Amino acid sequence: MNTLRTDFTPLAVLAQMLDRLDTSPKAADPLQYRLLAQRATQMLHDLSDRAETQEGLQALLRKSPALTLLYENLHYGEAGLCRAPLAQAVEAEVATRQLLGRLGSPGQVSRPAASREPGAPA
Repeated sequence: MNTLRTDFTPLAVLAQMLDRLDTSPKAADPLQYRLLAQRATQMLHDLSDRAETQEGLQALLRKSPALTLLYENLHYGEAGLCRAPLAQAVEAEVATRQLLGRLGSPGQVSRPAASREPGAPA
């Protein structure tokens, strides 16, 4: 059996560098960050089309918040924020519903009065 093995080391190193830049108290050099992000995005794009890489790719995504954001941006059109934790999404929806409930029922949201042009009849 001839199986293709993928070495995820280069992508893992890029992911670590991006995570460090994201969490650094000092602002990252924008050019450096952009180059790292572009290279990681290209690697993600190359890997995401190959079924045999999915297990290793998913393991990397679980470990790297920066890589996860890049992955989600690549696949946003198909799946939205597909890696966002379900619990966070549910909490956000519940909080939104509670806020809307405090502001008034959704059907009774007040709208600003239409503005008239100067000199128009009332």
